[in-house]
Amino acid sequence: MSGLSFRRPGRSTADSHRLLATTAVIVAVVLAMSVGLWLWIGERLALDSQYDLASTAPNRIDVTASIQRVDAAGRELTLRVLVVPRGAYADPQGLSPAGNLVIQTSSAVRADLNYVAHSRISTTDVAVALSGGAITDYPVDAYDTEIDFTASFEGRQVPVNTTLSNNDVLFATRVDAESVNGTAVYTVGVARSDSVLAFAVFMMAAMWALAIAVAIGARFLVRHRKGLTWPALGWMAASLFALAAFRNTAPGNPPIGSILDYAAFLWAEAIIAVCVIVTVLSGNRVEGSPRPVEGSSGSSP
Repeated sequence: MSGLSFRRPGRSTADSHRLLATTAVIVAVVLAMSVGLWLWIGERLALDSQYDLASTAPNRIDVTASIQRVDAAGRELTLRVLVVPRGAYADPQGLSPAGNLVIQTSSAVRADLNYVAHSRISTTDVAVALSGGAITDYPVDAYDTEIDFTASFEGRQVPVNTTLSNNDVLFATRVDAESVNGTAVYTVGVARSDSVLAFAVFMMAAMWALAIAVAIGARFLVRHRKGLTWPALGWMAASLFALAAFRNTAPGNPPIGSILDYAAFLWAEAIIAVCVIVTVLSGNRVEGSPRPVEGSSGSSP
């Protein structure tokens, strides 16, 4: 019957498998993007968080402090402070204090802030010491500090209204705020952000994956006696040096000796180096010494 056509059942099965595979890839991509956006939104909200110890007094000193950068290696963070006098403590223009103003801080902060009467006030960066933790715990290292603010105007304590926030995207903060006898007390915990932790875990997984790939390639060359296959050896040697450059891209510049190194980097480097050496020795044994060309007399004229 020439007017009838029949479809092969194998083609239909292949099409359905291809459709399922495409659907699975699309779903995986959508899920990955959703998880990424969810993590981004969480970190964005954390950066927008402000910790306030408010004072409703019309005559007060407003102190706005923000964490600009955390130096884990130096065990300190940089705090940017802006002081604004309000009410009777400000001059008629509201741009400078009407009297001598001192913002006293905790012992972890490097210095108190002094403002002379009727002088312009600008933002000031101060160093705050960190305690606890060790940078070799990267990427799960964590630190603590205490930041206090007390305002003294012409030698007497005055109400203070404070706000603390974090602007360092590589670190997340955990803050407990309380007012003790007119002093604003912030107990701050600092740890790596979720994005840094996720990237460090990805780096460790990628290092192990590359090391395993090189080991599989070396096993194939040795087992099948491929000799000195220079493109493969070039790839292996390049991987050895590429891993070191890749490790140096870790956010926060962790020193050698961190968890990242002992859990992945040093092992991956050792595996790749051994694979290169074993492959070269095996290839050299397979190649052997060059054979003499047929028909040569073996003696020079």
